[in-house]
Amino acid sequence: MKLLRVDDLEKARQKLLDCALSWEAPVEEIGLENACGRILAQTILAREELPGFYRSTVDGYAVKAADTSGAGESIPAFLKMAGDIQMGQPSEVSLSAGQCAYVPTGGMLPEGADAVVMVEYSERLGQEVAVYAPAAPGQGVVRPDEDIRPGDAVACRGTCLRPQEIGALAAAGICSVPVYKPFRVTLISTGDELVAPADSPKPGQVRDVNRYALAALARRNGFAVVRAVTLPDVEPLLEQTVRQSLLDSDLIAVSGGSSQGEQDKTHAVLDRVGAPGVFTHGLALKPGKPTILGLDSASNTLLAGLPGHPVSAMMVFDLLFCWLTRRKTGQPEPPCFPAMLTANVPASPGKTTCQMVKLRQADEGYLAEPVYGKSGLITTLTRADGYLMIERNREGLAGGTQVLVHPFSGGDFYG
Repeated sequence: MKLLRVDDLEKARQKLLDCALSWEAPVEEIGLENACGRILAQTILAREELPGFYRSTVDGYAVKAADTSGAGESIPAFLKMAGDIQMGQPSEVSLSAGQCAYVPTGGMLPEGADAVVMVEYSERLGQEVAVYAPAAPGQGVVRPDEDIRPGDAVACRGTCLRPQEIGALAAAGICSVPVYKPFRVTLISTGDELVAPADSPKPGQVRDVNRYALAALARRNGFAVVRAVTLPDVEPLLEQTVRQSLLDSDLIAVSGGSSQGEQDKTHAVLDRVGAPGVFTHGLALKPGKPTILGLDSASNTLLAGLPGHPVSAMMVFDLLFCWLTRRKTGQPEPPCFPAMLTANVPASPGKTTCQMVKLRQADEGYLAEPVYGKSGLITTLTRADGYLMIERNREGLAGGTQVLVHPFSGGDFYG
């Protein structure tokens, strides 16, 4: 029998990284219209400058700035109209001293112009324009390479493409991008007490939370959920499902049955199915101690036994597997929010403690209010914005302590 010990979070993460050395996400090329929310697999460099011509940022009159020097409400500068610039057309006008030309927002500046006076500070008088404010060189103008220069990074590897990146790529003439294919996960929720959300639980039964919560968490963090099933505590059935899932999954996560009671079959099944099998049985983490980690090297599939309690299961999936996919695809870690703790928080001896908190905006910044609840209560998470982490060697944190609050993966804070 293998001798297994409880790992701390850092050790467990390192083991997962070691197992996932060849666990690379395949790449596919997709059109921009389907790329929002996908993870960019390589940095995209601009091939040309943008906007590519001197462009007006306002509706107004293109001028030589020197011609407007000293202009004011009482003594305007009078300039002769040299023409109107049409939107989307190259300028055929060339300004001489004392001349101006109308240009719409986004229009191309005529040759000889170095500034644009807003229409609000001018008045058209037949073939002349009165300018009531001086313009500085470059005012109201975007240079040809002011937005993007050739060789600039339009979007970097590991970026989760948002609408703004899609727009920048389109502006740069990029029609398709290489993105990572999602890692594939099978989620198995186990327990004789579990019933479907549509069912009315009998005494001793509960509705299955983990199957749906973990699937949502996985999808929100870029996984492709191959299957999500609920199984009774029948060891042969669990083993059959795990073996079948080795054929099409990068990760198999079984929630429930990971502690050391009579019905806990997960360890035995994962160790029997995988080779080398289970390498971690227990995390020095609260919540999340009854966690199992393993590997089947033949199929290159990671194996996990997650706690049955929803809060614990989601925290472990977030801290281990959402973290792992970010590392493997070059994504940055979500930024932490500095906040002041509003109350004393105890820690669990010998474990890294994750304390759920609610963020509240105050004059001096964020306040972090502890959210208490047992790990079997899913509403503990719905009432929290994120969590803070207390190191293993700390007895707790005192109210008034400055802390860093970690957002839930794929989530946002609203202050």
